[in-house]
Amino acid sequence: MSDLPQEPRPPQLTVMTVNIHKGFTTFNRKFILPELRDAIRKVGADVVFMQEVLGTHEDHSRRIAEWPEAPPYEFLADEIWPQHAYGRNMVYPKGHHGNAVMSKFPIVHYQNHDVSIAGPEKRGLLHCVLQVPGYEKQVHVICVHLGLAEAHRQQQLDLLCQITHTEMPADAPLIVAGDFNDWRRRANDILWTEAGLREIFVNAYGEPAKTFPAIFPVLALDRIYVRNCSVHLPVVLPRRPWAHLSDHAPLVAEIHL
Repeated sequence: MSDLPQEPRPPQLTVMTVNIHKGFTTFNRKFILPELRDAIRKVGADVVFMQEVLGTHEDHSRRIAEWPEAPPYEFLADEIWPQHAYGRNMVYPKGHHGNAVMSKFPIVHYQNHDVSIAGPEKRGLLHCVLQVPGYEKQVHVICVHLGLAEAHRQQQLDLLCQITHTEMPADAPLIVAGDFNDWRRRANDILWTEAGLREIFVNAYGEPAKTFPAIFPVLALDRIYVRNCSVHLPVVLPRRPWAHLSDHAPLVAEIHL
């Protein structure tokens, strides 16, 4: 009797989200981008969502001996993540910063959405479309950094929900991750009701993960939401070394498509 053919296992990928604070320690006391790169590499994520990523900065490049020749997001991606996308949000005379996505899979398209509300805060949603080898559907990921003001976040969440309906098929796997600054925990109900997005820590453990400040987390500011895929073992990375590397504790999860 011959063995029955087995169904191919759906692809899985490890994702990580972290606010890197422009590659500096708290209060900008020390430049730590090389240490940060080493720590991110050790996680072994397939897709990394990053917020507060410097694109360029004239003063830092002249003053800091370790400043990379390539843009910081390219320096972070170097050889490990051959595909990367950067969305410039905040522009100032000396440079700019924004969100970035690093991927081991091809990024076939990306678009940065400016969701800034009137005022000095500049925020964005970086939408990337990934092609995972051996998987016929394209995977959509959105790197998020929302505002500090409640009224601004409400409008930005509405824009995020619109994107999830207008820029991807309804059945496409979707991963939304980043710094939501949602200390009042209002986003979960909105994103579930309006976009069908589930927060993975709430789904697994009953509440979102506390991530800020990383040295002693009390606020659940960072999130990972999914649609049309499942999640295995979401974790908050430990204080060592991360409390030294970022004021936000990173989140990691295994996503099954």
